[in-house]
Amino acid sequence: MGNLAKLPNIGEVVEQQLNEVGITTYEQLREVGSKQAWLKIKAIDPSACIHRLYAFEGAIQGIKKSQLPAGTKAELKDFYNSFKG
Repeated sequence: MGNLAKLPNIGEVVEQQLNEVGITTYEQLREVGSKQAWLKIKAIDPSACIHRLYAFEGAIQGIKKSQLPAGTKAELKDFYNSFKG
């Protein structure tokens, strides 16, 4: 288990996926942002869902995804929905 799995919402499997797409540190995750990180993961894992997107944003903010403000969740949901077939 590396540094990313120590963040809220990030487990070993998600950390492995982030590493696969070139994100290996919190700083890189923060710089890339939750949306771009999610798009990179979606490219290698088509099952990446909205909860993964929330998880990335929560990890960046240092909170559980359930604690994200409603406005942030709404913005992320709009972003997620724009990629649904």
